[in-house]
Amino acid sequence: MASTFFGLNIATTGLFAAKSGLNTTAHNVANIETRGYCRQVIKQSAARPLPTNNKYGMLGSGVDVTEITQMRSQYFDEKYWSNSALFGKFSTRSYFMTEVQSYLNEVQLEGFTVTFDKMYDGLQDLSKDPADLTVRTQMINHAQSLCEYFNSLSTNLERVQLDCNYEIKNQVGRINSLSQQIACLTQQINTLEIGGENANDLRDQRAVLIDDLSEIANVTVEEKEIGNQGMTSYLVRLDGNILVDTYEARQLNVIPREVKMNQCDADGLYDIYWDNGERINPESRTLTGTLKALFEVRDGNNEENLKGFIEEVDLGATEVTVHYTNINSIADLNIPGEGRIKIGNGEYTYSSFEVTVDPDTGNYSYTFQLDQETRRAYPEDTQASVGISVDYKGIPYYMAQLNEFIRTFAEEFNSVHREGINLNGDRDINFFAANSPLNGEEYNLNRFGKKGEDGTDIDSFTSDLTVTQTSYYMLTASSFTVSNAILSNPSVFAASSDIVNGIGNSEIVKKLIDLKSDVDMFKQGDPAAYLQTLVGEVGVDTRAAQSFEKSQKDIVNSVSTQRLSVSGVDVDEEAMSLARYQEAYRLSAQVVTVMNQIFNKLINEMGV
Repeated sequence: MASTFFGLNIATTGLFAAKSGLNTTAHNVANIETRGYCRQVIKQSAARPLPTNNKYGMLGSGVDVTEITQMRSQYFDEKYWSNSALFGKFSTRSYFMTEVQSYLNEVQLEGFTVTFDKMYDGLQDLSKDPADLTVRTQMINHAQSLCEYFNSLSTNLERVQLDCNYEIKNQVGRINSLSQQIACLTQQINTLEIGGENANDLRDQRAVLIDDLSEIANVTVEEKEIGNQGMTSYLVRLDGNILVDTYEARQLNVIPREVKMNQCDADGLYDIYWDNGERINPESRTLTGTLKALFEVRDGNNEENLKGFIEEVDLGATEVTVHYTNINSIADLNIPGEGRIKIGNGEYTYSSFEVTVDPDTGNYSYTFQLDQETRRAYPEDTQASVGISVDYKGIPYYMAQLNEFIRTFAEEFNSVHREGINLNGDRDINFFAANSPLNGEEYNLNRFGKKGEDGTDIDSFTSDLTVTQTSYYMLTASSFTVSNAILSNPSVFAASSDIVNGIGNSEIVKKLIDLKSDVDMFKQGDPAAYLQTLVGEVGVDTRAAQSFEKSQKDIVNSVSTQRLSVSGVDVDEEAMSLARYQEAYRLSAQVVTVMNQIFNKLINEMGV
């Protein structure tokens, strides 16, 4: 049975409901520019009616505000996170590939082309007067400038690789920080919501952290209720592995590699490990985001690492021979002198390797000295590979292309030069050389896999002559130089094929000049065509990265707009809400006024 003042109670609930709506709307308007803020609305329902003994049934008792909730779409959140990861990958690729392109563009602008032409202009001058020491010196200096250009190019590419490596460390630090903040916010949210409240603003903060995390790597989120007390479990997975388990945040660690994966890799490149020691696989097909792109640019070799099949290996062996490989040219060989070899499902480190070539087929075989004994026996023709295989053209790929050019050109140039005789009457001297990065001493560059007239190999490797001691394998963009003997004494340059007829013979110089237009030296054509093709290739790769970045940014913006259409604060809509709740409040207040007049009549004017 309702009391005499029951109508006043109903009006009061209306006032409270309208006031809650006004406060919520004011909160929305105040946070219209707050990043990640999700529009809040009140939910209300008719209060529990009171039973009566009259025939008209139950009597309404006003309105209850049941909760203040967020207008959030889990579908659009997940769609945004997945596309944000793709944008992170493409934008990172675009940034670093643009930097690589800026260095290689010098090939056509003022780098290789100008320096290469100057060297050959010097050879043209030398062909007119082979005995002139001044002309010899100028030509040799131009040749050394060409070497220094490639040295500088190697340094710049290595700097990009180190920048990627440093950024990997930074991103791992961000992941650790974000995961800890997510776990902390989850604890606060559960603490508040266990009492029946909605921690909407804290949930917004947590969602923003997930947004940031999603650009670094692909993440998924799963939230489940625990019992009926308002607590939830909150799982965040990074590439399928649990990163945050409600209140616990796993940590990632960066650890420098003990061995290189490619010959010209910088020292101290990082691998990422979980706190339990499990390594994150950067070659994972599902991994994406900024982290994936950093690994691709830093380690990408276009899947051109050494692959082949082993000869039979016994248990406890310390030597493994790999044949039927995909690399049958020293010019293309870019595996590290000390590295890691994978045999079947086993992985081992090696300290050195030797190379031999079959004189009949020209196929190369590689024999690796392992640092430890094999843990099992492997049958013949088990697959083996050295280093890692990354399906992207990153720094190792472009370094390998430069190495191929330098080795091929230097070997052809040295081969012609060794035929000649210098002013001192000496032959068989290399013009180009490779310096050791440790002590600056020159390596003895011998041709490998070249056959003599009898079909046998010239300077092929034997058990006491390993690939890490000699051959053009040691010649890289960073070690490329003119031999010290020629730099210190221009008379050592061999310009003539024979000095019997006088030192004015310039036949060797003319042969060296002919190498500039030798279209058979590379499959792309002459030396200039090879590098122009390389510049064109990096240009195509860069434009592709930039195009993907732009299109993915448009997609992210589109998904963000869709998400904001559900959860964003709209000025016009909030203005309408203010007017609605203001009118509701005015009407409820009018009810109070009417009830006040009724009670005044009842109490004050109907008395004796």
